[in-house]
Amino acid sequence: MNLKELNLEHIPSFNLLGKSGKARRGLLSLAHGKVETPVFMPVGTQASVKTVRNSDLLKDNWQIILGNTYHLYLRPGTAIIADAGGLHKFMSWEKNILTDSGGFQLFSLSKLRKRSEEGYHFQSHIDGSSHLLTPENVMEAQKIFGSDIMMVLDECLEQPSDRNRTEESLGLTLRWAERARRMHTGDRQALFGIVQGGAFPDLRRKSAEILAGMEFDGYAIGGVSVGEPRSLMMKAVRSCIGYLPENRPRYLMGVGKPADLVDFVALGVDMFDCVVPTRNARGGAFFVPGGHINIRNTRFRNDTAPVQQGCRCYTCSTYSRSYIRHLFTAKEWLAPILATLHNLHYFSVLMGKIRMAVEERRYTTWRREWHRRRRSFDPGTF
Repeated sequence: MNLKELNLEHIPSFNLLGKSGKARRGLLSLAHGKVETPVFMPVGTQASVKTVRNSDLLKDNWQIILGNTYHLYLRPGTAIIADAGGLHKFMSWEKNILTDSGGFQLFSLSKLRKRSEEGYHFQSHIDGSSHLLTPENVMEAQKIFGSDIMMVLDECLEQPSDRNRTEESLGLTLRWAERARRMHTGDRQALFGIVQGGAFPDLRRKSAEILAGMEFDGYAIGGVSVGEPRSLMMKAVRSCIGYLPENRPRYLMGVGKPADLVDFVALGVDMFDCVVPTRNARGGAFFVPGGHINIRNTRFRNDTAPVQQGCRCYTCSTYSRSYIRHLFTAKEWLAPILATLHNLHYFSVLMGKIRMAVEERRYTTWRREWHRRRRSFDPGTF
């Protein structure tokens, strides 16, 4: 397919280019450029992807990263970002930015917040000051940021939660979504709704159908990867994804282990985000074909080979396993930098392979072979 021939004048827009089974190949057109899907978004919660420069991200052709409204609202604050001319200028990032609404962060700060019909009343985890986040001021903040994709405010439930609690929460989330949707004027910023419904397939379906009727620019599936078994994650996605519009991107929030990317693309997911590649890197874990290795392991002490043979990232092209292990042992700041560069490159290459397999309509076969190699991987002989 020739991406240049597509009519992408309307922003935001999503072109579904092809399918392989349920796996989808698409092109999302946003204010700061095109995003090829399926796509993984590195997490830059506080206007920075930890330990790497923007120039490093551009070398691996990352087209979109993720920031967080809750954190940016508290620090540095919307006024400072507004004075800088928006989030892109503030952080000198020329590509796209999706900003999460902060619902998940408030879920994790259960002792510091209280929710009502109005929104979330909470105490800052930074200085204890009192704040209120509503569907409206979350939208206002993201408009000030200039986010290419804005997310509605939602409630993320702890799991397991009973049906009555889940139904009540879903009703609130849908009302909040409607309030946010009324504020969206159809400018060049996209707005995504968020499917909730806990572990109840019928509530997930209901959420998807109601949100689809609100005609958002895209749809996220939230409330997964919050400690539940993987089988329940798969069940939650299967129960609702088929009820989301075919001509809109589908985003699975907070999911990003390599096997999850491969398997959830097969269900029709287009977008992912997760701290897995960057957080694991800071702990010395390097993703490699078939699994991951911990470079702190003693067996790498005298190993002069690169972390991954054939990898073209800066880390593997320049340094040995022995040297990187030494950096981690010595607690040198360069250690997590080199690990993050490798892991982000690994994820970039993986997503490229996924897109190619979908485009060539051989995704089922490719996925089966990918899992076969992963199962046969022996970290001890790598």
